[in-house]
Amino acid sequence: MIFRPDEELPKTTFGKFRTFQKCPPYFSYKYAPSMKKFLKYTGIFLLTIIVGILLFLSFIYFRSASIAAKNSKLIGVEAPTLYTGGFTFRDLNKNGKIDIYEDRRAALEARVDDLLKQMTLEEKAGCMFITMAGMNSDGALQETQSPFNPISFILESNSTLVLAKKMNHVNTLQSPSPEAMVNWHNAIQKLAEQTRLGIPVTVATDPRHGVPNAPGASIYTPFFSKWCSTLGLAATGDTNLVRAFGDIARQEYLALGFRLSLSPMADLATEPRWGRINGTFGEDAALAARMTKAYILGFQGDSISHKSVECMVKHFSGGGPQLDGNDAHFPPGKQRYTGNNFAYHLIPFEQGAFPAHAAQVMPYYGIPVAQTSEDVGFGYNKDIITGLLRNKYHFDGIVCTDWGLVSDATLWGITIKPASAHGVEKLNQLQRVAKIINAGCDMLGGEALPDVVVQLVKAGTISETRIDSSVRRILREKFKLGLFDDPYITESKVSVLNSTAFAKKGIEAQQKSLVLLKNDQNILPLAGNKKVYLEGFNEQEVSGYKSQITDLQNADVCILKINTPKNAVPGTYILQRIFNLGSLAFNEKEEADLLKIIRSKPTIVVVNLQRPAVIPAINAESKALVADFSSQDNVILDLIFGKFSPQGHLPFELPSSMEAVLQQKEDLPYDSKNPLYPFGFGLSYNKK
Repeated sequence: MIFRPDEELPKTTFGKFRTFQKCPPYFSYKYAPSMKKFLKYTGIFLLTIIVGILLFLSFIYFRSASIAAKNSKLIGVEAPTLYTGGFTFRDLNKNGKIDIYEDRRAALEARVDDLLKQMTLEEKAGCMFITMAGMNSDGALQETQSPFNPISFILESNSTLVLAKKMNHVNTLQSPSPEAMVNWHNAIQKLAEQTRLGIPVTVATDPRHGVPNAPGASIYTPFFSKWCSTLGLAATGDTNLVRAFGDIARQEYLALGFRLSLSPMADLATEPRWGRINGTFGEDAALAARMTKAYILGFQGDSISHKSVECMVKHFSGGGPQLDGNDAHFPPGKQRYTGNNFAYHLIPFEQGAFPAHAAQVMPYYGIPVAQTSEDVGFGYNKDIITGLLRNKYHFDGIVCTDWGLVSDATLWGITIKPASAHGVEKLNQLQRVAKIINAGCDMLGGEALPDVVVQLVKAGTISETRIDSSVRRILREKFKLGLFDDPYITESKVSVLNSTAFAKKGIEAQQKSLVLLKNDQNILPLAGNKKVYLEGFNEQEVSGYKSQITDLQNADVCILKINTPKNAVPGTYILQRIFNLGSLAFNEKEEADLLKIIRSKPTIVVVNLQRPAVIPAINAESKALVADFSSQDNVILDLIFGKFSPQGHLPFELPSSMEAVLQQKEDLPYDSKNPLYPFGFGLSYNKK
């Protein structure tokens, strides 16, 4: 028997379910036309959206292609090679003779003077900016915007920066492959060679030897040797090892054309909530000074040469004392010194960066509240840049602001990050640039505004003599690095990236960085016959451990790896949401879930410390506790199974509670009440 969908069902065994005896009206065939209409209009709507997106992307592509075509008209000829006295020279200004600035036999200052005299105001202004530049996955210059290269939507084309804006400093966030990076580097240098004076590009990078989960602190580059975090280097306490790291990183950077490292961070981790602690050497000024000095000497050598990678040490005069642990990329951007400890944060510069002759310095975003004659951010602060850095410490290298002090970072009208114009929010763009230059800075990071400098000089707001003093410093470093003589690299140099010795040294650093905090009843090292359940580990990195099982119930021991609690503040801006700020403790549910595992079996907890975690309950319930600073998981298990003994010491204290954190002062080191583990703590297997 067949029933219509809206027909009464016969009273059968379903009788007691009277409410289901009639199908709901929305199943009725008489509603089919409405459903068809709904589907039709839904399809039209979705098609319209898709077409709209395609049209928008097409518009973006063709607009960027039009800009690239316009820029191509600015391309000049390649620099001819001239021969004299058994030497070859690059005729960078293409005038058929060897100018002093083209002659590597000439004195440094003579070369700088000669080039400076030949430069136009526009070319000088272009030297004073550095910002991010993109590349295509094959290493071709990024000239058009494409969904296949998402970063292209937020970056100007290479030709716009080099040809139209006459800039010759860039940094890159990408790492497609060594071969692609070599191709891109040579392509952008060729573009620079074809400008009027052929001034080469200085390519910079943020640190690249860290882990992939540290945005803002490290760019994951899988083909570099693998090292622990900067905190881990501090945990080793080994300055020779840190200098070796700098030397190895220098060689790997040189292979890809990087000549400027936007590191190290000489900031002190005195405010444990700050989201950038992972890039520091911890909270002790003396330790940070030793590490900073060794790091810079590894990269630069005893003096700058064609074999050096220059360091831009940051962030003067110390970015650690952040108000409530907030990040100064964003408002309010204030640093608090309630412990009256401003001078303490200068020690890593006084005893580390300056004795190592750091080539460049980056001031931070924050306002050093009540420490100078006006409450403005470091990059705008003349008392800090000219009064302290230039006059007191006699620093005559390049001072470059942190990224984005002047302009909002936007994408399609959406603000990703506001300008970090702390204390000068009411100034317009021209006034901000003028204040930064008048404060004593030479370069503006994350900006591409040479036209603003030109306007300021032509209006008489800033003298060209003042511009010349900055450009002189900038050119001097390019000459020291040998960029004018030969900026190109070859693919053969990337073989250094496969160095067994480099990889071995990185493993040594990882091993030395691990800190044993607790070892009840000497449970560690574990016997090899123990059945071990692993939780939180990378399966590929621990696949060689045969004693692991997949069933917690049948395990002898559990090894649980956890990360520092993540409590990113729901920020107003997109970029703000990637910073790990706020509480250092797990929430109740997270902690309860972890404790359930820990209480089920004898448990060894490994905690990756990117900030000082608050874990008193986890510490109390675990049989052993290991502090990890981004070592590979197989290295961690090697420690646990006794293949080597722990040597590391905490580079900061671990607080016993969030209450203790809230009661401490932002600018004082190791001042939380009754810390769970103090600064410098660390056990070893040979200390029973």
